[in-house]
Amino acid sequence: MKINKIKINSYGKLRDKEINLKDGINLIYGKNESGKSTFLRFIVNSFYGISKNKNGKEYSDFEKYTPWVGEEFSGKIEYELNNKKKYEIYRDFKKKNPKIFNENKEDISKDFNINKLKGNEFFYEQTKVDEELFLSTVVVGQQEVKLEKQEQSMLVQKIANLVGTGDDNISYNRAIDRINRRQLDEIGTKRSREKPINIIDRKIEELESQKKELNRYESSKYEIQVNKNQLEKEIIELENQNSFLKEIKLINENEKFEKEKIKIKENIKKENIEKINIIKNKIEEIKNNNKNILELNYEKIKNNISELNNKKIINNKLNKKENKIIILFFILLILINILQFIFIKNNILQYIFMPTVPVFLAITILYKKINNNKINNIENIDTQINKLNNIEKINIEINNLKNEINLIEKNNINLEEEIIKVKNNLNLKINLEKEKVKNKYINKIPKNKINIFLNIENINFEIENLQNEINNKKMELYTLNLDQKNIEPKLENLSKIEEELVNNKEKMLTLEKINLSFELAKEIITKAYEKMKNTVTPKFTQELSENISEITNGRYTNIRFNDEVGLIVELENGNYVPASKLSVGTIDQLYLSLRLSMIEELSEETMPIILDEVFAFYDTERLENILKYINDKFENHQVILFTCTKREEEILNNTNINYNLIEL
Repeated sequence: MKINKIKINSYGKLRDKEINLKDGINLIYGKNESGKSTFLRFIVNSFYGISKNKNGKEYSDFEKYTPWVGEEFSGKIEYELNNKKKYEIYRDFKKKNPKIFNENKEDISKDFNINKLKGNEFFYEQTKVDEELFLSTVVVGQQEVKLEKQEQSMLVQKIANLVGTGDDNISYNRAIDRINRRQLDEIGTKRSREKPINIIDRKIEELESQKKELNRYESSKYEIQVNKNQLEKEIIELENQNSFLKEIKLINENEKFEKEKIKIKENIKKENIEKINIIKNKIEEIKNNNKNILELNYEKIKNNISELNNKKIINNKLNKKENKIIILFFILLILINILQFIFIKNNILQYIFMPTVPVFLAITILYKKINNNKINNIENIDTQINKLNNIEKINIEINNLKNEINLIEKNNINLEEEIIKVKNNLNLKINLEKEKVKNKYINKIPKNKINIFLNIENINFEIENLQNEINNKKMELYTLNLDQKNIEPKLENLSKIEEELVNNKEKMLTLEKINLSFELAKEIITKAYEKMKNTVTPKFTQELSENISEITNGRYTNIRFNDEVGLIVELENGNYVPASKLSVGTIDQLYLSLRLSMIEELSEETMPIILDEVFAFYDTERLENILKYINDKFENHQVILFTCTKREEEILNNTNINYNLIEL
């Protein structure tokens, strides 16, 4: 694989940069702070995306490289794989996923897997190299070398790690030691005292002891519950019997009430018969007391009254006529007297006519008196009427009494019908109601009890006995509940202890599983380490020996690795010394050569080698050797070398090594 062209629209301090790369060595020159490291991060972020996580740094890559000016934050890389297929990757760093085009400029972004966290994984699918591996092998940065300059033993350890485990940041001994420490801290052993497994083990033992002590309450709880269940069952049975009796009692009371109503009606009937007899006696008494009146001829009296009324009417008419004549004559006399008094001045005549008025009045009064006496001599009509009224009154009274007798007799007939009807329905109704109650309790009360209760005489006494028995049973139940209530807190505590015991046993099981995981991890690491030592490590050390021989012009030819010392180097005189005894420059060469040799093992693709200021501390001789070594050993790889000096350019020119110079 090789990168053909890089176009940076805007990324960090870099703007409008377009760089063409070639096969072999590409020397990118720029003074300090010119953007070389930014250029390198652009390549990495274009392939793998830019992170917004700080990961322990002060700023994330997104924050660090977001341009201060303008909205543009993008760029493009054109690259070619070993199979000669060309791709363009355009990335807007504000978006999670890039756009990927093939050589026909077709968007093939959807042909690759989209990871929710990492985004489009096109580059990993093409090379099988993830970002972490890319940065630990393909890219070698100045910061790594500068750091190890200050601590030589750390760099030697990195080389030993790389040779022993395949990763410069992983040490087998340190890994096993860390696992052992974590295992001791997080789990503990039987010989430790205050570690999790010891604490839980003691807790389980203590809980088991408490559980054993409280287990005796279980049997008491069971016995109480059995007795409670039995009492509750008996209470229910007794209450059912009591309810049955109460319902039967109610039916009996209703029957009694209905019979009382019948009795009342029968009494009313008797009272009515007595009333009839009283009324009949009263009629006879009235007839006896008014025998004379009742013997009178009612019709004859009635006719006499009619005749008398007619005479009275005729007399009245005559009287009215006479009265009118008398009045007219009286008025005429008065007028004559007035006229003669006015017009006739004769005293004699005056004295003659003056007595005519009083005389007329006297004669009239005498006539009326005689006439009235004549009328009174006719038999008195009022007496006749009174006789008639008395007869009618007596007859009305007798008739009213007879009507009352008829009404009472009719009422008695109705009462008799009602009594017969009620008596006929009452037995049927009572039997139906009792049968209904019987069916209601047929499954709640023994059959023999039902038959006894239906025929019991003193039902109130039986109800009272049952209620007393129920109360006694409830008192026993209350006592049992109190006993249970006293036991419950202890049983609750037992329940908590059992729950806590289960939790602690689960914790113990979890610790045992974690402990097993630690043991399995150590076993797997050990097996992997042994396999690495027996297969990969010899290959690494052989290649490392060849590489260091070339880089150091044959000064060091044999490098080996063992568990006790780590890396050892054979000197020219045949003696072996620890790698940590070598100079810092030689150790750097060892580290770099091992990193470079691993590139061949990374992927089926010939990955480019990116070196960022890695030779800053090399002297001229070492620099020339390493450049020749890279040119010869990795002629099939594209090399991108960042530098801030002219030394690399001068050496490449002096050694006639072809290269592509790019100035930022």
